[in-house]
Amino acid sequence: MRVFVTGATGFIGTAVVRELIGAGHQVVGLTRSDNGAAILKEAGAEVHHGALDDLDSLRSGAAAADGVIHLAFQHDRLDFATAGQMDLRAVETMGAALEGTGKPFVITAHLHGEASENAAFALAGVRSSVVTLSPSVHDKGDKGFVPMLINIARTKGVSAYIGDGSNRWPAVHRLDAARLFRLTLEAAPAGSRLYGIGDEGVPFRNIASVIGRHLNLPVVSISHEEADAHFGFLGALAASDLSARLDTQKSSAQTRELLGWRPVHPALIQDIEEHYFNN
Repeated sequence: MRVFVTGATGFIGTAVVRELIGAGHQVVGLTRSDNGAAILKEAGAEVHHGALDDLDSLRSGAAAADGVIHLAFQHDRLDFATAGQMDLRAVETMGAALEGTGKPFVITAHLHGEASENAAFALAGVRSSVVTLSPSVHDKGDKGFVPMLINIARTKGVSAYIGDGSNRWPAVHRLDAARLFRLTLEAAPAGSRLYGIGDEGVPFRNIASVIGRHLNLPVVSISHEEADAHFGFLGALAASDLSARLDTQKSSAQTRELLGWRPVHPALIQDIEEHYFNN
């Protein structure tokens, strides 16, 4: 299958590209930079020059493909509302190029991204699916929540959790997530919602404890009122039971039953122990 991948040079996208090529697919990756083009060529993928706000490039990339995996999202340059609108336009544009073909269109769920999901599911004659990933997608090279928590602990001089720290975070290894995207592309029925959940719920206290031990810092409980001052914009997430919000046990079971997906790579705590403090 010839697969057009947006976000193909990102943390998750590079793993998805390798997973697809390893399974015999031909990958065409979207990139706006020479460095991104070099990454794609090294992986064995074709280069499609363009960007998420270049609708003509999205349209031509999708039209020439047998399926699309949409991973890109502009977290870095834009406010979240504007980024969401850009994502919606991208989904609508690529979806229109696929409409009536029966081809697979896999998009990634984002916070407040219901408009993009609805647009994908509304397409006629497209095998659209939405993949929701765990808040922590972990592996070497992670620049997400766990490295942020490590940096906060270094700065504050303590590794903190909120209350009793029993609130849970779901997590998934990047390579398991990549396999889920491939299986979704290949086999998910139209209208499917899939959930990339390896660890169904890691107590936040356990994450704080391993960080504190590696940094040789005290591991302390703070109050909910202190969360924002300590964690900054991560305060609400650090206090939330994200596993309950996602209903991870039910969501995970549904995904595994539908696609036969089974996470096989290291769980979050093991991965933190092995890879997050090497430098």
